[in-house]
Amino acid sequence: MLITAVIIYLLVTVCIGVWSSKLVKNSNDFVLAGRQLPLFLSASALFATWFGSETIFGASSEYLDHGLQGVIEDPFGGALCLVLFGMFYLRPMYRMNVLTLGDVFKKLYGKKVEFLSSVFMVPAYFGYVAAQLVALSLIMGAIVDIPLPAGIILSAVIVVIYTFLGGMWAISITDFIQTTLIIVGLVWVSIMVAQEAGGIMPVLEAAPEGSFQFFPETGWDSWINYLGAWMILGLGSIPSQDIYQRVMSAKSEKVAVQSTYLAGGFYLSFGLLPLFIALGARVLYPEIYLENKQMLLPEMVLQHGGLPIQILFFGALLSAIMSTTSSGLLAPAAIISENIIRPHFGKRLKDQNFLWILRVNIIVVAVIAVVMATWKANIYELVAEASMLLLVSLFVPLTAGLYWKKSTKQGAIMAIVIGMFSYLILSFMVLPIYPHVIALGISAGAMVIGSHLYPNKTYKNYVSENIP
Repeated sequence: MLITAVIIYLLVTVCIGVWSSKLVKNSNDFVLAGRQLPLFLSASALFATWFGSETIFGASSEYLDHGLQGVIEDPFGGALCLVLFGMFYLRPMYRMNVLTLGDVFKKLYGKKVEFLSSVFMVPAYFGYVAAQLVALSLIMGAIVDIPLPAGIILSAVIVVIYTFLGGMWAISITDFIQTTLIIVGLVWVSIMVAQEAGGIMPVLEAAPEGSFQFFPETGWDSWINYLGAWMILGLGSIPSQDIYQRVMSAKSEKVAVQSTYLAGGFYLSFGLLPLFIALGARVLYPEIYLENKQMLLPEMVLQHGGLPIQILFFGALLSAIMSTTSSGLLAPAAIISENIIRPHFGKRLKDQNFLWILRVNIIVVAVIAVVMATWKANIYELVAEASMLLLVSLFVPLTAGLYWKKSTKQGAIMAIVIGMFSYLILSFMVLPIYPHVIALGISAGAMVIGSHLYPNKTYKNYVSENIP
């Protein structure tokens, strides 16, 4: 019965993709849903940005090992990203009225930085999509006992078909459905755990010492690493096409701003539920020992939840991760099409040609992500690495381009290149603080030095010139 219900969930999701394809007339419809999303679709799409594999699988297992300090990155950093994006980045970028984040860099610095930022942005999504494919395979393996590599390939095929057809319209519609289902499912499972334990307090009281310690021990290195954990998603996902395309799909600037705040609040509130469920599972069912702790929640639901809970939990979880995967495929596909291919062939190809190029790029990204997923299967690490690549290369030039009137093209190039390569070098060293924190500082220094060495006297601060 559970398998039948899951198959129905998958078929419904694919059918939504087929139906959504009727709404796709051009590349703008495919990437930004024609900028027509109302508040409830826009907010649910943003809420679903990370709410899937990393929140339910990755964060819950990290919490069991390291307490609250182990999950500062997600959900706390994820919620921070949405709020900061709405406060400081959304308005100037929404008014640019462009398709991709690469187009934003073009507006700020010109074509060279557009190309460079796009080339540096795309690889980050391979690991991000790989994490989602691993999660989908783990779920399928728990239900039908399919090997991890085979599950990864099957998951990729299903999601590629769905994304290929509907683009951002399909993502947004399914995001709303899966957001509703996953919230109901998590609340239901949380109530089940609390009832089995005799209330919420017995679960919390049985937690290991240090599970609720939110702030680090004294020491400069501890505090820097603590702030570094906030930065991974909190700042690293701001220069992200995935976030950009979800926010910019809103039908107005006001709706877009409201959706970021709503999604941030929901993400933090409901992102804590998997942590409570994981803690309750370890307290109530210590016999569930798993080498892969990422599977603790699904295994608990399978062994101790009734069929209705199993159907809702697994169906909603599959739907959530499929939607997140779809968005992760669409983001780099859009960047490759609009900012790498179009500048060279734009005059020779029609928009319908680029729509098909977008779809082919989705297949290419999926193939690379499958290879990565079979190579490394830790969901939390895959997502973190994706965000860190964006943090150390693109966060500084994006922020400076919007708010620092002395920033220049040369400074942006130096910040992107030096920030990325310093991180890659530092990641091989044993350091007292996280390498991405140092690399972010190096990127900022490169931005300042490059802008002063090669000043652009005609440049004007974008926000002060365009935002009243």
